[in-house]
Amino acid sequence: MTYRQKLLKAFYPVLMFFSKTTGKNGKSMDNTNGLTPPASIYDLSVTLNNGQQQSLGDFKGKKILFVNTASDCGYTPQYEDLQKLYTTYQDKLVVIGFPANDFKEQEKGSDEQIAEFCKINFGVTFPLAQKSSVIKGAEQNPVFSWLSDPSKNGWNDQQPTWNFSKYLVDEKGILIKYFDPGISPSNPDVKQAVEQE
Repeated sequence: MTYRQKLLKAFYPVLMFFSKTTGKNGKSMDNTNGLTPPASIYDLSVTLNNGQQQSLGDFKGKKILFVNTASDCGYTPQYEDLQKLYTTYQDKLVVIGFPANDFKEQEKGSDEQIAEFCKINFGVTFPLAQKSSVIKGAEQNPVFSWLSDPSKNGWNDQQPTWNFSKYLVDEKGILIKYFDPGISPSNPDVKQAVEQE
């Protein structure tokens, strides 16, 4: 962990307190009408950081939490809470991290460096995708294109607002929730969404 990363980790509680008290980066959205996606998320696959392909169809019957991540961000300590969430609910939840360098160059490392950083500093065992772009544009990762395009997911057009935006897909492949970066994976609202039948 670099000096900057240590400083950001120490600053994280202050950042989360600020987010909570001001509401900045604290938005969540629900699929309140239960809209089903015109395109199936299960038709997509993820290129993992080791180069292997992971079909999302393999996760039918489980919820999937998609999170865009970065190693040099104030929200980077959320890796620890994501790992706890994954460990606690691994019988019903898969967490997939998508390292991206879309916000102020906060993910400069290679896929190997990112994987090592996550494992050593936060004990991450959940799948990490190959580094890609998650914001709208020609280079957007197909999974995040699905997550942020209502013509594909049925209702949501919200792209990630910053690193550690979270999208929750239910056991049937329906996008049910979006959480801004200021909402921690340990937040009761996130846990409740994972637990709901």
